[in-house]
Amino acid sequence: MYSLNDQAPDDRGQVGIGTLIVFIAMVLVAAIAAGVLINTAGFLQSGAEATGQGASDATSNRIQVVSTTGTDLDNSTVGVVSLVVKAGPGASNIDLETTTVQWVGPNGSFYQLAENSTGGNPDGYFAVATVQDSDGSSPVLNDQEDRLKIQLELGEGDNETLIDGAEPFGSEIGEGESATIRITTASGSQTTEEILVPETISGTTAVRL
Repeated sequence: MYSLNDQAPDDRGQVGIGTLIVFIAMVLVAAIAAGVLINTAGFLQSGAEATGQGASDATSNRIQVVSTTGTDLDNSTVGVVSLVVKAGPGASNIDLETTTVQWVGPNGSFYQLAENSTGGNPDGYFAVATVQDSDGSSPVLNDQEDRLKIQLELGEGDNETLIDGAEPFGSEIGEGESATIRITTASGSQTTEEILVPETISGTTAVRL
């Protein structure tokens, strides 16, 4: 027969093994939890960086309008609207072929894509001409000195196209009438230009809008 003193060492050994098993289990659970937290933190960080970059692009990759001109002045109306544009300060490369233009005028709202764009179902196409482009990057604005011209031809149903590459849409805009032009880049930044036709344009070949 064993005495109480003979059983004590075995009892202490069993308690020690149980404690060790519980300790190892806790360590494993903590390690797994830490791994999950690290992965989640990494995912959230990546998502935040992507969101921040998208917001930064939408803010910085803006187009600035240098000037707006109306030509094809026939019957006291403007048939062609041309906008000379440049990249805004701090903007990266801006491709006009992936840019959309919305025209909101007296006769409705119309969307246009660049002449070489593919896909979509626009109301017309705008043409891009080079004003100043030292490295031949047109239709991409990749330098603060670049100046490109967006040309919109108004008057759907006209017998001839005045601007090579453009497709007419809507109606010509008359004396004293106004319109809004909204340019949206691929990054989502928008530039809005309000134009107003002078009260009298007869006898001129071009007007500043």
